Amino acid sequence: MASMQKRLQKELLALQNDPPPGMTLNEKSVQNSITQWIVDMEGAPGTLYEGEKFQLLFKFSSRYPFDSPQVMFTGENIPIHPHVYSNGHICLSILTEDWSPALSVQSVCLSIISMLSSCKEKRRPPDNSFYVRTCNKNPKKTKWWYHGKYLF
Repeated sequence: MASMQKRLQKELLALQNDPPPGMTLNEKSVQNSITQWIVDMEGAPGTLYEGEKFQLLFKFSSRYPFDSPQVMFTGENIPIHPHVYSNGHICLSILTEDWSPALSVQSVCLSIISMLSSCKEKRRPPDNSFYVRTCNKNPKKTKWWYHGKYLF
């Protein structure tokens, strides 16, 4: 547990002092617990999401960084994107099977910014309605099928 807290303190400082573009730590979210953070995000300039505001929820288990954080969009504005479900769950391989302890909150944020920025058409995943009705509340319990830029 001590190594997890030490790692989170280090990442918290890094995110406060050098956040990815368009990202800021919601300071109120870490006042009571270091294991749950909210990161405020703004869509990158020149993209379909320019000027839109989103929030990412990070939840860390006691096994972090060996276990990936639970990451999902939260709040009133969930981006409409082919890899983002309307309940905020994100289909991104580094959040599950491609996670590595070498990754960090900053690298996850950059991957999500990149994913949104490369989007050419705002639309929900084809199975959004079914998934949202039947999924676990924890997106890490989903068995995602990755196939290039498509998900199944």
